[in-house]
Amino acid sequence: MRGLGAFFWERRSEIFALTAEHVVLVLVATAIAVGIGVPAGVALARKPRLARPVLGFANVVQTIPSLALFGFLIPIPFLGGIGARTAIVALVVYSLLPILRNTHAGITSVDPAVTEAASGLGMTPRQRLRWVELPLAFPVVLAGIRIAVVVGIGLATIAAAIGAGGLGVLIYRGVATVDHRLILAGAIPAALLALAFDFALGLAERRWGPER
Repeated sequence: MRGLGAFFWERRSEIFALTAEHVVLVLVATAIAVGIGVPAGVALARKPRLARPVLGFANVVQTIPSLALFGFLIPIPFLGGIGARTAIVALVVYSLLPILRNTHAGITSVDPAVTEAASGLGMTPRQRLRWVELPLAFPVVLAGIRIAVVVGIGLATIAAAIGAGGLGVLIYRGVATVDHRLILAGAIPAALLALAFDFALGLAERRWGPER
């Protein structure tokens, strides 16, 4: 383990490049998951009968081992294959549950008296959602996004197994060559990314809470 700092410095260009790939994978997947999960969560809050089966199905999908899901997706036309596309699809699948569940919980937890007052002021359902329900539910929704991002950073390391790049490349290479320095070169930046995004989203959650 001696000379770990020097090893990191020698590999800094590769580590930075793979870290950038890792961040892009997670951010793209999270953006897609938010675009799907938030509207779907709002829709489930409006239709309680659908909420239990849909959330139950999402829970079942979440139990599929990540490496197995990557393998299942590879032969699927347009979605699968070798590379970043399959990794993004898999990360979207895993990111959907916390975003969907938290959006549903956030919307349904809004005090009915508040929504009735908004309707009494003449707001349309869309205005009520935009100006009352979503702002009040925002901390809960953002908590789901935080979970999705942190989990996604960890899962994205497995994406290297299907040629999607990211910090998992260093980890797999280190395992194959029994080189602990390579494993740490991938694991440490991934852990730091998870901590950094969790901290930043935590600040946003406090900054733009309902009291703001």
